[in-house]
Amino acid sequence: MMKRVKRSKKRDERIVNDPFKKLPNDLNVEILMKMPPRSIARLRFASKHLSSIILDKEFTKLYMTRSSTQPRHLISVHRGGSSMQMQRFHSLSQDHPSFSNHEKVSYKLDPNLPYEFTPPVRGLICGRNGTKMMVGNPSTGQFLTLPRVKTTRRGIISFFGYDPVNDVYKVLCMTILQGRQRRGSKVVSEEHQVYTLAQRKWRMIESSLISFDLISEEFNAIKLPEDIPCVVNYTGKVAITSWPTRNGEVHLWILEDANKQEWSKVSIVVPSWIDLIDIHHGYRFRGTLSTGELIFSPWTLPINPLYFISYNLKENIAKKVVVEELEEPYVSREVYFDHVESPMFCQM
Repeated sequence: MMKRVKRSKKRDERIVNDPFKKLPNDLNVEILMKMPPRSIARLRFASKHLSSIILDKEFTKLYMTRSSTQPRHLISVHRGGSSMQMQRFHSLSQDHPSFSNHEKVSYKLDPNLPYEFTPPVRGLICGRNGTKMMVGNPSTGQFLTLPRVKTTRRGIISFFGYDPVNDVYKVLCMTILQGRQRRGSKVVSEEHQVYTLAQRKWRMIESSLISFDLISEEFNAIKLPEDIPCVVNYTGKVAITSWPTRNGEVHLWILEDANKQEWSKVSIVVPSWIDLIDIHHGYRFRGTLSTGELIFSPWTLPINPLYFISYNLKENIAKKVVVEELEEPYVSREVYFDHVESPMFCQM
């Protein structure tokens, strides 16, 4: 015989003892706007009234409108260890990139699954290990594990983006015919799957390569002017770039019109390049910041302290920006630029 479970008539303590419910809604929003995302995440579980505000899309938009004027560097650090591996994210001001004043969020990973992360998009970031994928907010430490990519092939390339028309984030996974890629080799894509956050499933789409429209979910073939695989954002436009030469010369091919397949070429010489770099390291052009500065970073390890080269094209001034030395052991790390902090909670 089944027994009925009596539910407690006691009201949710978050409602009864919620001091924020007594405050005007505008004041609550103003309080939240002054807090870092990590603190907002904690308040969501402390106050039911604040939780309703925090989960509202309008608050997320308002918060991100403000944080977009204060872009940050996001440093992903993968700590190693025999018993535990930790993915740690450091968020630093782009104006004053110092570890003495930064936000730090840690996320414990499966010890046997080091994730490879894509650049953050509007506050969220996507990580992949084989067919396992996760999407999360590095500013709050909240991550969701997505359903496995359905494929029997080993080679997978993944991309993460935002559809502004439908206000959704999407993950694109392409399975490739050859499992191991070498520089200069051709990548042949066979299967294409799209995952939209909140839809809880992968969808197979028909397509050819190379550009992918996140809104229409269609591919368009774009013929490259040169066989160069390095793609960057150059002042808001797609560009491919050569590796910097010893004297700091970089060649860029900029896509002016995707429909007409029109490209323009720009050559840049970074002043004082040889005085700023370490000749024992290779460098790559990372693209432009929202401020218009061109960023170059070393890609060979180890690099400690972490640094990059910033070039102001208008003023023709280049400088070396040093980030203080990491005081923790690490296996790998990556720097992402123009990161916009968000209080958004990911939902399946």
